[in-house]
Amino acid sequence: MLRVTKLTDYATVVLTALAAAGPDTVLSAAELAERAGLEATTVAKLLKPLAQAGLVASFRGAHGGYRLAREANAISLIEIVEAMEGPLAMTECSLHADACGIEHSCGVRANWRRINDVVADALRGVTLADLVSPAPPARRAIPATLATA
Repeated sequence: MLRVTKLTDYATVVLTALAAAGPDTVLSAAELAERAGLEATTVAKLLKPLAQAGLVASFRGAHGGYRLAREANAISLIEIVEAMEGPLAMTECSLHADACGIEHSCGVRANWRRINDVVADALRGVTLADLVSPAPPARRAIPATLATA
C-alpha cells in the first residue's frame, strides 16, 4: 500500500492548525499540540524539519513560538511531504538513475517516472489553504455505459 508516514500526516495537521490561526498568529509548540490534538513531543519533532524546509518561522523569547513562513495558499502539499520524507519517488529509479540492477532491461521505468510526475503534480496542485477549507463533495465517476445513454 502506498501511503505517507504518520509524521507527514501529523505535519499537515500541525500546519493546518497554524493556517487556521491566521497568518500573523504565533503559537507555542504546546499550543499547537493542543489545537492539533497531538502530543507536545510529537509536535516538537515535526517543527524542526518544517522550519528547515522554510514552511514555518520560529521566534524565540517569552512570546516566541511558530507561525507559517508564507501564506497558506503559497505552501503546496508536495513541499510538506518532501520536508518530512525527502524527494518524492514512487520507485528508487524514479529519483536516481543507476539505482537498480535490472535498469538496463526494465520496460516499466519510464512509466514509473510518468506516474511519479503525475503524483507530484497532483500534490503541487493542493495547497495548505485547500486543506484548511472543507473538502468538496467527492465526485462519482459515471460508468461509460450510463454516460452515453
